[in-house]
Amino acid sequence: MHTLIVGDVHGCLNELEALLAEARLSPRTDQLIFVGDLVAKGPDSRGVVKLARKWKAKSVRGNHDAHVLLYRRGKASEMRNHHLEVAKSLDEADWKYLEAMPLWLRLPGIIVVHAGLVPGIPLEAQEEDSLLNMRSLTPNGKKWSKRIEGGEPWASKWPGPERVVFGHDAVRGLQQYPHALGLDTGCVYGKKLTALLLPANQLISVPSQKAWSPVDD
Repeated sequence: MHTLIVGDVHGCLNELEALLAEARLSPRTDQLIFVGDLVAKGPDSRGVVKLARKWKAKSVRGNHDAHVLLYRRGKASEMRNHHLEVAKSLDEADWKYLEAMPLWLRLPGIIVVHAGLVPGIPLEAQEEDSLLNMRSLTPNGKKWSKRIEGGEPWASKWPGPERVVFGHDAVRGLQQYPHALGLDTGCVYGKKLTALLLPANQLISVPSQKAWSPVDD
């Protein structure tokens, strides 16, 4: 059995299908895992969720998945339009899939999270806000930041021994450190969709069809 851990998809269904074809995987025999942000910004968020369900894929929750889930909590007035559009397209089975997303997954020797982990804090004690939003470690009292300015990549300081595979940081792009791998290579921004194939430890990527969204959080 092979396992494919896929970077931020953001509704880019065609690129995801191309990536799966490139990896030559089958939903009958192989495992598909996402680092979160399946939805929003791209052209077919509902299609991506349905593909994930078809594959019985696992996914951690990303910050954009969390924004869409606000709809189920009666907070539509707090949502951006692109999150609201996704929410209105989903059926009950889609909602159950999103609601079941954990904040982290543990595989043999690997932790999958969306954004990051603060070094020195046990996994079970990590804050939800940092798991969903962090990009950098900062010298100030807060310890982490969702921005890249004024900080350094948290992954560069992750000591292991478990390897962390994450997404969320399209500006920095592919990040490869001794004990951490960042897979967000900006597919929805016109760059590429990247995944890690295990057990071969091989990086696979396909180009984006177009820039579907401007770069922001």
